[in-house]
Amino acid sequence: MPIPINEPAWLTEFKSFIMRGSVVDLAVGIVIGAAFTTIVGSLVEDLINPIIGLLIGGIDFSNLFIVLSGERRPSLEATREGGAAVLAIGRFINAIIKFLIVAMAIFWLLKVLTKLRIRQEAVKGPSSTDKLLAEILAELRARPVTAAPTPPPPIPPAP
Repeated sequence: MPIPINEPAWLTEFKSFIMRGSVVDLAVGIVIGAAFTTIVGSLVEDLINPIIGLLIGGIDFSNLFIVLSGERRPSLEATREGGAAVLAIGRFINAIIKFLIVAMAIFWLLKVLTKLRIRQEAVKGPSSTDKLLAEILAELRARPVTAAPTPPPPIPPAP
C-alpha cells in the first residue's frame, strides 16, 4: 500500500501558475523571439553590412573600430586579444540596425493584430448584455410619460 504524500501548497500553486495560458504563451513567445533574433542577426551581419560596406568604399562594416589605447591589429577581435581598449563602432551600429528591424517587425505585427481584432469585434456585433440594455431602453422610451401625482392637502391639527 503506497504511503500518501501531501504536496506542499506552494507546489500546487506553482503547477497551476505554470499551466495558465498566459505563461505558456509567454514561453512560446520567448522561443520564437530567440529564433527571430538569430534571423535578424544574420540579416544584418550577412546581408545588410556587406552592402553598406560596399557603398562606403569596401570597408568591413562589422570590423569598424577605433583604438583608444594599445596596438591596432587587423581585426577587432585580434586588437581586443592584444589588450587594447577599443570602441567597437561597427558592432554598435549593428546593434542599432538589429533593434530597428525588430522594432519595425513588432510595429507591423501589432498593427495587423489590431486590425484583425477590430474586424472580429465588428463581425461579432453587440453582446447579449448590450442587446438587453437596448431592449430595456426601448421599453422605457415607449412608456407614456405620466404626471407626478399631486400630494394631498395637509390635515390641520386637531384642537
